Amino acid sequence: MKKTLLALTTTALLSAGAAQAADYKLTVPHVTNIDGYNHQSLLVFKNFVESRSNGAIEVEIYPAGQLCSTAKECIAGVQSGIFDYFQTTIAELGNYWQPVGAFDLPYLLPNDRVAECVYGNEKFLGDVRNEVLKKAPNTRLMMVSNSGGWRNFATTKQMIKSPADIDGLKIRTVPAKIQQELVKELGGAPTPISWPEVYTALSTGVVDGTKNGIVDIVQNKFHESLNFMTLDGHAYMGGAWVFNDMKFKSMSDDLKQVIVDGISAQNQYLRAYPKHREFTAYEEFRKAGGTIYNPTAEERKAFQMASAPVKDYFIETTGDEGKMWLERFESEIKTCEMSIQASYDIQFN
Repeated sequence: MKKTLLALTTTALLSAGAAQAADYKLTVPHVTNIDGYNHQSLLVFKNFVESRSNGAIEVEIYPAGQLCSTAKECIAGVQSGIFDYFQTTIAELGNYWQPVGAFDLPYLLPNDRVAECVYGNEKFLGDVRNEVLKKAPNTRLMMVSNSGGWRNFATTKQMIKSPADIDGLKIRTVPAKIQQELVKELGGAPTPISWPEVYTALSTGVVDGTKNGIVDIVQNKFHESLNFMTLDGHAYMGGAWVFNDMKFKSMSDDLKQVIVDGISAQNQYLRAYPKHREFTAYEEFRKAGGTIYNPTAEERKAFQMASAPVKDYFIETTGDEGKMWLERFESEIKTCEMSIQASYDIQFN
């Protein structure tokens, strides 16, 4: 009798364990530290997905470049199925499908609210997703969220108040043509450097500055070397989150919904974080001896005019397809601006 009860108990325990085992395990790498917003947002995603799926989905997060050290390596892992979910940038996606570089052209997106409206349009994002999948198979674009605020010029030795001030400076960029071309048009020397190497490049004088948001600068201690920052806001830091397409399509619709809803919850965190963190980040930059400059309307216009050839370069290198997607992007921006203005009109009455 005791042996029978023991056997039944053992069987029951094994069955319970099997029932609780995840049907899907998601391997999620990233290249930033665990204190950063990407890691924290992934904890939001992990908590949501695991709890809402009743344990059918398990999320394993690998921070700080444990599994891959560059966006190129990580995306290759997503494509091959080694990894399942990863955050890259709009600029990096441009290396796979050039027309998406239109979204990274300088001074097109005016503010957070318009950017969130544009990237929140599911029809627009769905069309972009289909194009990315054609050029980067198995790389499913899930969302474009905020990635540390807005890109601004930050330098080690001199303040930038006009395009002429950039002349001759070595500016760190991401390895993307649009960002490099912007620095070229402003007279600087674009220097592509991978993210884990930026701190050393700044501290050793390999570069004279970088193009990043204040949150990233302070969070990664770049302000230990940077002394000047110009709030020109030339680009929205669009974080492009991609998912292994085969893994996503292998799930049932109810689990797909859990994934999509979990990413939506993660997106809420990512959009709010820079707005919440910017004030204290600026204060930390100043306390370290840094100087922050907010350009006048005339100075901003000078930057916009000096960078205008970047759009011509984009159209020239991407052809009719690039021009079409640029026009589509500009149309989405105008639609969102009109919608927001309509909301102002209602509020102001």
